[in-house]
Amino acid sequence: MKKRKLLQKLLSGSKNIRFSEVTECVKAFGFRMVRINGSHHIYSHPDVQELINLQDVKGQAKPYQVKQLLRIIEQYNLKMEDKTV
Repeated sequence: MKKRKLLQKLLSGSKNIRFSEVTECVKAFGFRMVRINGSHHIYSHPDVQELINLQDVKGQAKPYQVKQLLRIIEQYNLKMEDKTV
């Protein structure tokens, strides 16, 4: 899925977001995986103090974690990287 279309899906507030779609979006905004601890996938960004914690629950992302990601993107005014997802 194209990254702009993927972002629109996240912004739509859908509760049916696949975990793989969220991880693609996280990477498109410049986050890098720091570690995996059980089902928790932890991402960091050089310009963001907070960490992103995503959980894979039967292939789906948790809606509150998607909202946290979108809040951080807006709060830090992050832009998508030029490379395609």
